[in-house]
Amino acid sequence: MTSRRLDLALTESPLRPLPGPAAELLRELAAPPRLGAHLRLVHDVAWSLTDLLGRRRPDLEFDTTAVLFGAATHDIGKTIHVGELSGPGHEHEEAGRDLLLRYGVPAHLARFAGSHSSWHDPDVGLDDLLVSLADQIWRAARVEDLERRVCTMLGGAPWEAFLELDDVLRDLAAGADGRLAFQASYPIAV
Repeated sequence: MTSRRLDLALTESPLRPLPGPAAELLRELAAPPRLGAHLRLVHDVAWSLTDLLGRRRPDLEFDTTAVLFGAATHDIGKTIHVGELSGPGHEHEEAGRDLLLRYGVPAHLARFAGSHSSWHDPDVGLDDLLVSLADQIWRAARVEDLERRVCTMLGGAPWEAFLELDDVLRDLAAGADGRLAFQASYPIAV
């Protein structure tokens, strides 16, 4: 049964809605309202990030649909490891990937739940890095090694790639206070 607060987290405000299957799964799992709000925020930032990068670099290859689904579900394992909503931990990552697979989500989409904090892994591709970046920049967190990896994948002159990415991230980080307030307005408990 879906809580009223979860429904509000998934529908309230001008944030872009989550992909239908992601929202349905959160409702089915009776996700904590704060998790619904967080996933919606990261998804919204990922939407802006992919849009801005796509406009600046139309030749850049990434799967926007996969990135958006990954952003919308990256922390779904926190429905199992609820303590990680308010404290540190990585148990939700593998648990989230496994949960998505059990619910029939294809492996190429479920992987984001397990890879969103593994940007240092040499096998991680641009799609994964964009989900990781959205999960950081929504709250204005800047992570140098993550941004360096994204710049490498942008190609071209390293300094130019950095300046281009920095412009995009500065614009996205500007709304962090409002996003933090939105997330904090929803309780962890269902």
